[in-house]
Amino acid sequence: MTNLWGDLTGVKPVKLTRESFKGNPYNGRKPHERAEVYRILTEERGLSREKAELLIEIYEYQQHVLKGENYTSCGLYIGIPFCPTRCLYCSFTSNQKPYEEVERYLQALLKEIEYVGRRCRETGMAIETIYIGGGTPTTLDEGQLERLLDSVLHNFDLCKLREFTLEAGRPDTITSGKLRIAREHGVDRISINPQSMKERTLELIGRSHSPKDILRAFEIADKSGIPVVNCDLIAGLPEESVGDFEHTLETIIGLKPMNITVHTLALKRASRLIEQDSTYHETHSDVVSDMIELSHKMLRGQAYRPYYLYRLKRMAGALENTGWCKHDTAGIYNIRIMDEQQSIIALGAGGMTKVFFPEENRLERVPNVNNYEVYIERLQEMLERKEQGLFRMIPEIYKQTETLLRR
Repeated sequence: MTNLWGDLTGVKPVKLTRESFKGNPYNGRKPHERAEVYRILTEERGLSREKAELLIEIYEYQQHVLKGENYTSCGLYIGIPFCPTRCLYCSFTSNQKPYEEVERYLQALLKEIEYVGRRCRETGMAIETIYIGGGTPTTLDEGQLERLLDSVLHNFDLCKLREFTLEAGRPDTITSGKLRIAREHGVDRISINPQSMKERTLELIGRSHSPKDILRAFEIADKSGIPVVNCDLIAGLPEESVGDFEHTLETIIGLKPMNITVHTLALKRASRLIEQDSTYHETHSDVVSDMIELSHKMLRGQAYRPYYLYRLKRMAGALENTGWCKHDTAGIYNIRIMDEQQSIIALGAGGMTKVFFPEENRLERVPNVNNYEVYIERLQEMLERKEQGLFRMIPEIYKQTETLLRR
């Protein structure tokens, strides 16, 4: 099939589009008007007309959503590295462990939350967004979830918070009690991630829920009063036809989530799928391309608009993942983390803190270890990494921000 993305190989093509509009003195890129950006994307970089228009559309909408740069605030990510089962395509930090192990991890995580919250208050770093991800955070039982959210509210100054997201990805982990607790603590966005509405597919990929569980989860979410539900779907799952994917889309659209994210299946190095078929992304490119094209047509037909996009290596058809939203419910955290113009503080095993220096347009990474047992054992080291790599850098971030504002 034709390469619709031309010579672009990076994960964040919308970021490249922003730099084409606004310029970037650190790589010599000058600011351009819309017509020139389109020409650069299509003629110089070789993108198809549809992909170039998509990038520009998403960039322009993101400017409306973000309402400008926000260098002195940050996003907060909290990782829960546990899931009921491990999916066929998964490469994230995800463990299947008993209650006692989850509890040990939670105790360490609460200590990191307490430390980071205190240092954010002392240094004046405001929290714009919170994203609790994983794994599957709703793997926590109701008591554990409540303690986690209590700790977040108690330790962080959230007076400037714009968005609070909880991944509730596995429908079989969702209860009315958990969503009630989430809503009472200010969560205004959750994700319910069916991936597919075909029962055979769910069995093949290692999900422990059925299509009926997905419908039940949506009923619980609707009653909870949480205003925004995102739904993740995957194009290109094993043995699925375009008709199967269309059925999934029709069903999910009918449930009326405010956000739908359509992922192209990617062959990840740490997944079980790559062990079974290392050429899967190549042999399924045509059918996945048809699925993605169909998703654009169906979602636009139901008044969804694209608001963020990213790509990964070894994606079927060399395509992309796209988030869609209705009624200006775009996920700010999703936009920020791909735009890389704001610091993100990441807590928990596998967390990657990214410290943004605005005048230099530079990111410095401060990692936590991936293994949750090692994270527990070396927690003090993780806190010291953040002290040296993040909190001692905040005066410099403020200084650079003031320099930019004076220009």
